[in-house]
Amino acid sequence: MNDYNIEFWKALDCLVSNSEIVIDRPKGTAHPKYPDFIYRVDYGYLKDTTSMDGAGIDVWVGSGEKKLDAVMCIVDLMKKDSEIKLLIGCTEEEKAIVYETHNETDFMKGVLIRR
Repeated sequence: MNDYNIEFWKALDCLVSNSEIVIDRPKGTAHPKYPDFIYRVDYGYLKDTTSMDGAGIDVWVGSGEKKLDAVMCIVDLMKKDSEIKLLIGCTEEEKAIVYETHNETDFMKGVLIRR
């Protein structure tokens, strides 16, 4: 089973290395629909990719070395969907912020999977 895990991360590395990262919600800005929510880590997507919501694959981009080393698997009870979010270059503190962000309400829950 470990071989499959290695191949999973290689596939994600391929997606990231062959896609442009677009940061459309920089750290310190407000969410477009929920102005009380302020992004504490840069948030965006991989251009020309598709996730469950029909938009690009979501990414959190931190201040560390720009490598993919974790994913968040999210369940959103309000939207009744699920998706993954890639963590690229996130420090341990930034990973904790992302984790808290996806678990601070009753309507969204997530698990952090480290590489």
